[in-house]
Parts: sequence; C-alpha cells; structure tokens
Amino acid sequence: MEKLHEKRIAILTEDGFEEIELTSPKEALEKAGAQVDIISPKSDVVRAKKGDEWTGTYEVDYVLSQADTSLYDGLLIPGGVINPDKLRTNEEALEFVRSFFQAGKPVAAICHGPQVLIDAEVIEGRKITSVAAIKNDLINAGALWEDSAVVTDQGLVTSRTPDDLPIFNAKIVEEFAEGRHRGQHV
Repeated sequence: MEKLHEKRIAILTEDGFEEIELTSPKEALEKAGAQVDIISPKSDVVRAKKGDEWTGTYEVDYVLSQADTSLYDGLLIPGGVINPDKLRTNEEALEFVRSFFQAGKPVAAICHGPQVLIDAEVIEGRKITSVAAIKNDLINAGALWEDSAVVTDQGLVTSRTPDDLPIFNAKIVEEFAEGRHRGQHV
C-alpha cells in the first residue's frame, strides 16, 4: 500500500549535500507513493558529495524563489557539511523552512541538516538529534538534544548519520503520512 499516495514532499538542498542522505530518503518516499521535488536556490543542478569527494549531480525540480510551500505536505533537509552551511545563510531558504513549521507540516533533517533549523529559529524546546559535531550548536540554540538513531517531536524528525537511514526513512514515511501536527510550530 502506498502510504504517501497524493503527498508531495520537498527536499531543500544546495551543493555539497551528502549524496546518500538525499537519495535514500527520496527513494523511500517515492516507493511509498510520494511525489518528491528537489528545491534549491540553484536553478539547474546540485552537486553531491560522499565524505570529502564530489560525486554526482542531481537536477533541480524547482528554484527556491519559485517554490510554493502550500503545494507540499512535508520537507526534508539532507546533511553534508557544505549544504546546511549554505542554506542557513540564505534568508529565502530559512523562510521556506519556517513556513512548514507555521503550517504544522512535518519536517525531517539528518546529519548536519538540523543546522538549518537553528537559523530558522524553530528548535527551541524541541527534542532533536544530529551528527555529534553539531550537538553543542543545537543545545546552545535551545534544543533538547539526545543521542538516538532517530528522534521525533510533533512532526519534527531528525537523525544522526547515514548509518541510521533505514530507521530514519521508515519514520519519515510514517510522519509524512500522518500529515499536519498541532505541536509543530515556530
């Protein structure tokens, strides 16, 4: 059964995302029946990395400036070191993220992806996890950080590393299928 039939999910990314942190969740969401679009400030392609090495390129479905958040049922932010660092300094990207929280829509982020949530100012008092390298950043921003494979808090789903992708993918399908969450807010 396609749990996400008629659901549309946005993946917000820039160059420098960890390839498997985009491809694995995207595949799981599509397998569950979702339409998944790559949204980026870039207009053509985004470049992936595996660790320190550049790998493939992926077509951008919609330029961020033209993306309409009302068309989406959920948001995914992949990690990697470069991607979140670029997004967190882009006010248009931060407003895109905030709009999902304001609408109570589920949001998922993995690895370094939660860094974007810090600058969007949406994590204070929220349970969250991430790669250990940004633990203190999240705690200093008011998040309730824990070292777990996946943490869910009222529609906010976070995970640590690619090793956690199987459980992360299952949880994002579940949360996106549930839809809006009253506790998801700015």
